[in-house]
This record gives sequence, structure tokens and C-alpha cells, in this order.
Amino acid sequence: MKKNVKGLFFAIFAIALTACNSNDDGVLAGIEIPGITITDDIDCCSAEEALQVYRFLQTVKIVPELTTEIDGKYNVYAYTKTGTFHTGYNEIYFVATKKSTGNYIKNFELTNLTPLMHMVKMDMYHSTPVGSAAASFNDGYLAVKRSWVSFLMNTSEAGSWTLSYDAQVLGSKGGIEKKDIIVNALPEGQVWLKSFKIGSDAYFLSLVNPIDFKTGTNEIRAYVSKKSEKATNPYQIATEIFTVDIDPRMPDMGNHTSPDNTSLTKQSDGSYAGIINLTMTGLWRIHLTVRNAEGTVVAGGDDQSDGYSSLFWDVTI
Repeated sequence: MKKNVKGLFFAIFAIALTACNSNDDGVLAGIEIPGITITDDIDCCSAEEALQVYRFLQTVKIVPELTTEIDGKYNVYAYTKTGTFHTGYNEIYFVATKKSTGNYIKNFELTNLTPLMHMVKMDMYHSTPVGSAAASFNDGYLAVKRSWVSFLMNTSEAGSWTLSYDAQVLGSKGGIEKKDIIVNALPEGQVWLKSFKIGSDAYFLSLVNPIDFKTGTNEIRAYVSKKSEKATNPYQIATEIFTVDIDPRMPDMGNHTSPDNTSLTKQSDGSYAGIINLTMTGLWRIHLTVRNAEGTVVAGGDDQSDGYSSLFWDVTI
């Protein structure tokens, strides 16, 4: 692979800066980043930035059906942790590259992420909770945009999912239009998405990445989304302010609880965050009580004494 002298210098410098990275398994001991030609193109990443993106992409898997080409000049790729989707919360990452060099482009836009389910038997359509417009999520990954979708149900004979998005790369526009995707069911007994109603309004509680939980103290994060007036429009993050009290219990162990948990409160990015203490491995049922801004219980909080509640997440660690 050809590089100019300046590009070679920056690539060597980037390797030096990241040599102590705990993820370094020797694969990047050389200079070249596979598939990328480092140039002085102002629209693209520097060698150091490109290396950081390359490293990140080794931790996720591509979703081929959501890859697209724009104007014959750019590619847009989509990734998830597993390369697949499942019921509940899924983070989606997007990367744009120049076809001529393979290098990552820092400034591109990914908007209008639109999942849509077709309920076959009823011939009806509805959407599901989504995150805000995809945005860079870490100073080291300016060329990676992140958003999320929380799927209400899996793909089955009863219904099928499509996903659309708009992309703009250096003035060129494109995207994906109603591409068929498969949404897998969660393992039996796992519940990571729940809904509740306040009057005629429906809300959804999406638990973020529970597979990352471990024994001991964990940050617990979730989103509260509100169903759109038009069911086919994506369900956006609710603007109302709630507090979500949690009471984790083990139904297979006499419904014992754990100490030192804190309620989930709204953060500046629209998510809700708190602390959960999971004292041992196994199935945990996380009972939920939702309070409005005035502290009034508006959902959940019922029948917790016998280990059951109308509002809960089930998580196994």
C-alpha cells in the first residue's frame, strides 16, 4: 500500500501513542492500517484518528444490509456489537469512507433513523423507540457516529421489520430506504423493555446494555420514550422528567433484594442513570416504580412484597 512520507510519519507516531493500549494484541505492530491509504486530505482522519477508529471497529460487527454507496464516491457502513439486532435496546454505529482511499471521513451526517414493523395479519404498521440523530460519542472516535433503536418485538410470522436512514457525506446525499432486517428474540426469561401508560399516552422503558452487568456495583442506564401520535413515526425520547426507583430481587432465591441501589434520574443526554448492586450471579428481576416530577407514582410500584410487579426488567448475570 502506498503512502506519502508525511502519512508514514503520522502512522508511526500514532502507533507509538497507542502502544500501551490494553487492546493491543500485536496485530497493529506494523504501520499499515488495512484498506486505508493515509493522505493529506482535510476531509479525512489523520493517521492517529484512523488508527483509533480502526481499533474501535474491531470491537463491533458490520450489518451488511445497512451498508450503502453514495454518488459512487463514498461508502456508509453500519455496525452493532454482534452484527445483528435483538428485542430491546441496540446501539448502532455508522462510519463513512472515501472509496478512493478507504480513509474514514470525520464530518458526515446520519439522520432520520426509522425502524418500521409491518404487522402482517392486521396489515398495520408501527415504529419503536429510537435515539437522537447519530453523533460522535467520544473525542477519539470523531469519525464514528452512534445512535440506538429499541425494538418492541422480534421478527416472526406475525410481523417483519425494516430500517431506513438518511446520510449526507461531504455534500452528497443518500441513505437506506426500508431495508429488511431481522430482529432476534432475547434468551428465554430476559425482559429489557417495558411499557406503561399515563392517561392516553404510552411510554417505553429501554434498559441499556444489561449484558455488561457484573456482580457488585453497576451503573444502570435507561431511556424513557414516548409513543408518537402517528404510530409509524419513530418514538422519541420523552421530554417529561421522571424518577425511576429500582428494587432488584432474585425470584429463584426467595426474592431477596440487595443494598445500596439508587434511583435512575434524568441526565443531560436524555438518558436516566442510577446505581444497581447485584450481589450474586443468576436471574434478577428489577422492579420499577416511576414517579413524575412532583414525586407522584405514575407506574409500577405494585405487589412488590411477593416478588411480582407489573413493571420490571429481567436480567441474568
